[in-house]
Amino acid sequence: MSNELTPQKLTEYGEIITIIERARTNAFRSVNREMISMYWEIGAYVSDKVKHSGWGKSVVADFARYIQAEHPDIKGFSASNIWHMRQFYETYNGNEKLAPLVREISWTHNLMIMSRTKTDEAREFYLLLCSRNNYTKRELERQIDSMLFERTMISDERNKLFLAQNAGLTALRDSYVLEFLDIPGTGVSIS
Repeated sequence: MSNELTPQKLTEYGEIITIIERARTNAFRSVNREMISMYWEIGAYVSDKVKHSGWGKSVVADFARYIQAEHPDIKGFSASNIWHMRQFYETYNGNEKLAPLVREISWTHNLMIMSRTKTDEAREFYLLLCSRNNYTKRELERQIDSMLFERTMISDERNKLFLAQNAGLTALRDSYVLEFLDIPGTGVSIS
């Protein structure tokens, strides 16, 4: 039996590696969904206690200290993170469009989107962007800092206006096509 790596073996080994990587990705996504669901439930619980049982900063701080003292193996439950869980729940509760999307990205990404966007439309935009493109924290931060959502909305409005004024060009619906063509009067150009 030869130990030589033939092109066929390399292809077959590559296929097996792909299966392993896909399984790891699926496992990570499943664990992430469960963790986000747990944060959602804790956020709902704390939200209810704040509204109906008078919970405030001191109770949440006591709870955080209790977890750290009695269950040191449980991480991620500082007082500030517990308040983030409440905010997370209150931000997305009742929003049938966005609530399922939050389970598709990491907690860090959720916190960034939740704290740095002001509208449901912007949140949806960045949630979908992260989910579809597997953005790193740094890439998401860069997109938010560059105001990608706002620039996209402005660009889309300019493109709609341009197409309405130039009925013969309705096939050019893609803003990337309009940018590429650098058509005068659209307000869209590559810079």
